[in-house]
This record gives sequence, structure tokens and C-alpha cells, in this order.
Amino acid sequence: MKRPRTLGELKAGGWPLARLRRSVRDEARENLAAKLRGGETLFPGIYGYEETVIPALVRAVLARQHFILLGLRGQAKTRILRSLIRLLDPELPALDTPLRDHPLAPVSPEGRRLLREAGDDAPLVWLTPEDRYVEKLATPDVTVADLIGELDPIKAARRGEGLADLEAVHYGLIPRANRGVFAVNELPDLPARVQVALFNVLEEGDVQVRGFPLRLPLDVWLVFSANPEDYTARGRIVTPLKDRIDAEIRTHYPRSLEAGMRITRAEARLPEGVRIPDFVARAVERVAFLARRDPRVDPASGVSQRLAIALLEQVAAGAEARALSQGEAPLARPRDVYGGLSAITGKLELEYEGELVGAEALARELIARAFAEEWGERPGLEAVAAWFEEGRVLELPDAAEAAWARVREVEPLFALATPHAATVVEGAAWAEFALEALVGRGLLRRAEAGYRKAPPPEVADGRETLPP
Repeated sequence: MKRPRTLGELKAGGWPLARLRRSVRDEARENLAAKLRGGETLFPGIYGYEETVIPALVRAVLARQHFILLGLRGQAKTRILRSLIRLLDPELPALDTPLRDHPLAPVSPEGRRLLREAGDDAPLVWLTPEDRYVEKLATPDVTVADLIGELDPIKAARRGEGLADLEAVHYGLIPRANRGVFAVNELPDLPARVQVALFNVLEEGDVQVRGFPLRLPLDVWLVFSANPEDYTARGRIVTPLKDRIDAEIRTHYPRSLEAGMRITRAEARLPEGVRIPDFVARAVERVAFLARRDPRVDPASGVSQRLAIALLEQVAAGAEARALSQGEAPLARPRDVYGGLSAITGKLELEYEGELVGAEALARELIARAFAEEWGERPGLEAVAAWFEEGRVLELPDAAEAAWARVREVEPLFALATPHAATVVEGAAWAEFALEALVGRGLLRRAEAGYRKAPPPEVADGRETLPP
């Protein structure tokens, strides 16, 4: 159907006017219902929430509710909010006014004047779902004027109608999101007085501009995100505002390794042609899982999924760099995970015990434990560990050919890696996997000079501790 260019064409052109009478939340509800009936994927790119967060979102949308996503960093809160535009119509007609007024029922003084003066010749603009999504990151310097609006004296002077001119108001972000979605990220960071300004929007569905007898019955779907840490670290959500938000939906980190890997693979920017063996990719994901469980990492801050994403990117980059310099096939090896320490250390908020150990030492320990967990119950490590008795040392060069030549000198390690060595590069990678599993179990020590038997644990204050 050809887009009408004026209000008259809209009325005469067979456009379904009944659809225009829906509120934005009714529109989202109807479109969500259609997607559910058709079996469509509701939120593409959102993984691990199929049994938890997404059902809660469905209920909130079907109930036409304003809601808040509450969770730690790196839990896809912003992505979910931005995905709500999938629930909006592909296009929507509006009057050409700052508030994108409804063509048949404008709420702004500009929209009502336009209809009085132009009637059916009033020009229309067509809004895409992206046009109807407005997002604001809450910061302590946000003002009520930023969100709601205030008098614009320059505009008033240009119009020559004086300071009582209602069209001299400069509208804030919320009025400009009329007939759309307005999202506030990190809601607790808004000053309390600004949070109070949201009361009317949530309860009565309107805003009042300071100092003006102007009431705007807006049609805005308000959604928020917040981090529980913010409630004490930087601010809090005032109680009356929490009461007015219809639904609080808790997000979480991936609850299974497979869900985490799916997210990481989908988000990581990996160079073409680089192969990452499954045991390396799974070890990368285990680093994040282990860090979330480690008592030396602050649980209130959380460990973002961005850690695994950034680490996998570093692993792929390390494999690519080695392939370019050595002229071999680009295949990731366990050493590339250690090469990505910079993707780990900056994303860990440490407790006091963690600070004593140090971020880099802790990250190395997490990597070794990840490979040990990934090895699991596979046999063969005992024979490899026995080879290192009597002070033997094994150094694996960076080049796969040279590394595989050294592996051949260690009979139990060569026997363990050979079934997985379709190529020399794969054999070197698997041999490193076995050695790193022994490091994670505390049987070997990884040093610049190579792998060697780990010294016995030291005893301090009645507790066994492994030397660095």
C-alpha cells in the first residue's frame, strides 16, 4: 500500500485507522501475540533466558506493563530493551511535530494548531520502529528539564508571543518518545528529584512542564534497567518509583556452559579461517564460570559475559598471529588462552584475598583450573606426570612443528596426543591441553623455562598452600 502523504489521503486511502487508536503497549501486546501464535523467535540473539527471563518478559508485555530489568553487568539488559522495537509496527503515521502526534488525536499545542490550520492537508511523517525507541543512560547530572522539558526563551522571543506561549516549550526526552518506547539504563543513578518526575508518567500517563498550565497525556512505554550493586554504591531507586514500576524482571548469567558458549560465539568477532578446538573454547567459557564462583572475586560486581567474549577474541588473535609468523595453519592452542590475560584481569573486581594474590596470578590460576575441569576423567595423565619425576623439564616452542618434535620425545605424552593429531598443529594443541590439565591439578608447574614437576605444597598457618 502506498504511503499517504497527508491526513486526507490517510483517511481516504483505506489505511486501517483502527490500528492507530491502539496505545504503544497495546500494539506491542498484539504483535507479541502474533509472534507467539506463529512460533517466531521473540528475541533473536538473546540466549540462556529461554526458561527464565523471556517468559517473564512475555507476561509483562501481554499485561501491558512498564518493567525494569534488574541484574549484574554483562547480562544483556540493554540488548533486551533495544529488542523491544521488534514488537512495534513496521511503520506508523504521525503529524510532523516534535511529539510525533497522533494524526487524529494530537496532544501537543503544535499538533492541535496544525490540524486547525491545515485540516486534511496536514502533512504526515512515517516512523520506523527505530524512530520510536529513545534511550537515556542515567547519570547524576540529568535534570528534570532533560527528561520532561522547560521553557525555551529563545523560541518564545522568535515567536513573539511572550513567555505564556505554550509552543515555546522545549520538550525533553520523554515527550519526544511519545507513541514509542523510552528506556532508562542504570536507573538508580538518576537523582531522587528526577526520579520523582517520573511518577506522573508511570501512574497517570502524562507530564507537566514546570511553570506552564500544560498537561500532555503521553503514550509512552517506560522500561528500565538497573544493577543491584548501584543500590548501595552510587544511588537507589526511590520507593514510590519502585512501587509504580509494574514488573521487576531478574536477569542472570548463563546457567550452563553450553548457553555461555552460545552467547560467546554469537558475540565474539573472530577472524575468518581461525579454528578454535572445542576444548579450548570450553576452557575459555569455564574461566568465566570459575571466576563467578571464586570467593576472591567480588560477587556483588559479578563477572560479565564480556570476559569470555573478549578472551575468545584474544585467543583467536593469538592463533592468527602465530600462523602468520610461523606459516602454519591457524589453530588455537591452550597457550593462546594465557596470551589473553589482558581480557581477564581488567574485568575482575577482587576481594581483599584476591588483591593479595594479584589479578594476573589469579587469572593464570583460573585458566589452569579451567583446563583441568575440561579434561575431566579422560585417562592418561598419570603416565605423563610420572615422566616429569627426577626433575625433567619440557619446553614447547611456539611453532607447531618444533613443539610436536619435542612431544615425540615424551613417550606417554606422544601416545596420549597421537590419536588427536590429524595434523602436527592439532597434535601440539592436544599435548598442551594435557600439560595444562596437569598444571590445573597441581601436578606440574608452568614457567618460562617450560613444564616441570610442581614442588610439594607449603604449609602456612596449618593450611597447605601451593607455591606460585
